Amino acid sequence: MKKETLFARHGFMESDLKANVMGRHSKVGTFLKQALNYVGQTGDPIPEAKWMEALLHASTQVERVGREMSVDPREQELPLAELDPYIRGIVRWLNELGLHTSFCCDGHNKRPAHVSFIRLLKKEEIRLLKACATKDVRIKIEGKKATFLYRAGEVQKLLDVSEHFFALVKDPANIIHLEADGFKSKVMDLLSISGASGNERKIRNHLRQQLNKITDYTYMDRAGNLLAYLNCGEGPTVLLSAHMDTVEEFSEDRYIIEEGTVLSSSDGILGADDRAGIAVVLEVLSRISKTNFNGTLKVAFTVKEEIGCVGAREIDQEFISDIDAAIVVDRRGTRDIVTSNYSTSFCPDEYGELFEKAGQSLGMEDWKVTVGGSSDARVFAEYSIPSVNLSAGYLHEHTDFETLDYKAAYETMLLVEGVLHQQLIGVRGDVRAGEEV
Repeated sequence: MKKETLFARHGFMESDLKANVMGRHSKVGTFLKQALNYVGQTGDPIPEAKWMEALLHASTQVERVGREMSVDPREQELPLAELDPYIRGIVRWLNELGLHTSFCCDGHNKRPAHVSFIRLLKKEEIRLLKACATKDVRIKIEGKKATFLYRAGEVQKLLDVSEHFFALVKDPANIIHLEADGFKSKVMDLLSISGASGNERKIRNHLRQQLNKITDYTYMDRAGNLLAYLNCGEGPTVLLSAHMDTVEEFSEDRYIIEEGTVLSSSDGILGADDRAGIAVVLEVLSRISKTNFNGTLKVAFTVKEEIGCVGAREIDQEFISDIDAAIVVDRRGTRDIVTSNYSTSFCPDEYGELFEKAGQSLGMEDWKVTVGGSSDARVFAEYSIPSVNLSAGYLHEHTDFETLDYKAAYETMLLVEGVLHQQLIGVRGDVRAGEEV
């Protein structure tokens, strides 16, 4: 394993070798040098098992201060040599990020690891912690304590979490990438469920289970669309929509190829059109309680979109009768806000422009209104519902070369969340003044 990666996983930086703390030589630097001397090399690679052996040996060579967290990290250097080996890196980077700790324990492979903080965490700090979770380690926060949950006997998974925290130490903007990584696992689940037009039963059953957890009520209409609503107080009723069908079934033996944040299929279509849109809607629903949105969210996961928007055209009319505005997530590429095709306008100009405004407030200035093609947004517009169709991050849909940038899809989720949080949508799609994120 590369030295830089090893350092990140175990709570060290190259600069520790030269650091001086409070006018004297750094104990952290001494600890690190002892470990490097033990392995007998300073280059790459170093096996992690050998490195942990070296750290254990080095910890006996460093002057100790007593109990493992008997210092105030705001005033004194952390006694890294005295911290449990699997939590050491996490604690170092938490303190570097200003989340000062008072106690820690890695559970010794018998119980969950945990960290206690000197003070209660703020909203953005809780977001930071949760962003560093992995597919194998969930982070539970209660009061001044964070507990790391993983399968029994897999304490080594904490080292992956340490890498995530170090990424934020290097650049706080990496939080979007880390959150997108968590979002990817949800996308991958959806990409494992096939369902061509007219054969949506399997994906619909899966989505019904998901919606039952995060909405007030779900049902299937006569056309086969999966519909739901979630009341969040008094205000506009906004429809979130994506379609359940894919242009063809998934190849049975295919696997997903990852290149950076881009996914593709080893054989046949990927199915991001429109599994990515579904993932965006589900993520918005799961996070909406943490926003300022007041109103009702309705959800329409439609059938047979790929063969003429059949599901949207046959949707339960009572369900859509009170909808003030619709947000469809089913556009190729990134940062497009489709408000019309070449013959029909889907909404007033002001409705599309409010998404541009939200993008600007979120640091995504390149979200722009544009002309697009056919989608359920056009059908909803025919019902006099102001509608937009947003990019979902996929390209080359309907072909074996289809790809999905899951980070771009996650950023679409942030845009939708931002529009709702800022309360930019009023009754019947009217633009509101809103409030900044």
